[in-house]
Amino acid sequence: MTDLTIGEKAPDFTLPRNGGGDVSLSGLKGKAVALYFYPKDDTSGCTAEAIDFSALGAEFEAANAVVIGISPDSVKSHDKFAAKHALTVMLAADEERQVLEAYAVWKEKSMYGKKYMGVERTTVLIAPDGTIAKIWNKVKVPGHAADVLEAAKAL
Repeated sequence: MTDLTIGEKAPDFTLPRNGGGDVSLSGLKGKAVALYFYPKDDTSGCTAEAIDFSALGAEFEAANAVVIGISPDSVKSHDKFAAKHALTVMLAADEERQVLEAYAVWKEKSMYGKKYMGVERTTVLIAPDGTIAKIWNKVKVPGHAADVLEAAKAL
């Protein structure tokens, strides 16, 4: 698991998504794709981030961009999370953590001196040709969705 590099081809994936069905990166060729990796459904930062991305959904669509939130939570959890907060953003379930590991966002974290493995909040913007255009590491939520939208518009 090595960190990704801007300009390299983004790792393909197919994951189950909220609302039923699957989403695959290869199925979105020709569109910009913003993958935002987040730790857990229905926690304060993750909820704020999902609401921000949902609020800008029409603008991402106008920029020919798709936003997908990915966490290790189940589809059932994603469905409850989306319903509770009226989210319109697509949420993909990576319970096996294969995509989290392919994108190098499953990392050792530390809280109150205790080490554990978890998702480092990261966003990867993939250009319509399938290459990585921009990476945001250790994302701070306020204003982040708007930053991603501006980058997507610039592609």
